[in-house]
Amino acid sequence: MAYTHVLTIIRPNDHTEDLESFTESFSSHMKRMMVDDFTLTLLSENTAFDLKFTEKELEENHTITSTLQGICENTPGFDWFIQPLEHRKKKMLIADMDSTMITIECIDELADYAGIKDKVSEITERAMQGELDFHAALIERVALLKDMKASVLMACYEEKVAFTAGAYESVQTMLKKGAVTALVSGGFTYFTEKVSSHLGFQHHKANILEIKEDRLTGAILPPISDSQTKIDTLHELAERFNINPSDIMAVGDGANDIPMIKGAGVGVAYKAKEKARSAADFQINYTDLKSILYIQGYTEDQILTP
Repeated sequence: MAYTHVLTIIRPNDHTEDLESFTESFSSHMKRMMVDDFTLTLLSENTAFDLKFTEKELEENHTITSTLQGICENTPGFDWFIQPLEHRKKKMLIADMDSTMITIECIDELADYAGIKDKVSEITERAMQGELDFHAALIERVALLKDMKASVLMACYEEKVAFTAGAYESVQTMLKKGAVTALVSGGFTYFTEKVSSHLGFQHHKANILEIKEDRLTGAILPPISDSQTKIDTLHELAERFNINPSDIMAVGDGANDIPMIKGAGVGVAYKAKEKARSAADFQINYTDLKSILYIQGYTEDQILTP
């Protein structure tokens, strides 16, 4: 049977129920809908599974998809995704860096070395929530770093940057399958260059900090890398590599990522701010970045590990 849709369930490690309980529960839900033609496929032992089905109308103007969606929305504590099976495996991954591929906001950690982290991180949070103009907020924060020694950049990378769980596996696995990978950030090229090299991104874009006499000037060399840069990069790479938008996955966490998230075939909000969650097709709230592979139907034995 050629199924049309799939529900993917991903269980966080600390969930009280094991995966078998989830599979039994959703099998029961399908049978209560009088749907016998479905299949359950394990993606990762005690972590993730697929429930494949053929979409159809049910009673009272409901569909299988809308009914399953309602069940998932009313059962918090795990990540879930419902989508058509067509175009499931993506040909391009475009991702944000700060608080997405890495666990920190680099500008906040740079500010920590200057003793002004609280001030800068408050501005960062409001900008990521979409409460402040991104350009103005970025210029204001970078100006506060004026006269910082350039050597602090290396110290920040070595001492503060931590890679998000599942980031390496996601990028490397998609690379192996021939996907184009791009890291596009409203942060700084000093960090995107190193992060993209470590994780395996083929392309990266970000802001260039102006440095004179081994100190930050408090300015950025134009042009500014912002939300428009992210969606422009998506379009440029899609055209260059002849990739349909439906075959692109975008991942981010802040308001600055919304155009990119909306422009991709699948936009994923990773532990994101409210506006980004609202704009996304899917939300990852409980599990790590390997979930972007499970969304595409990858099984554990297909995932590359460090």
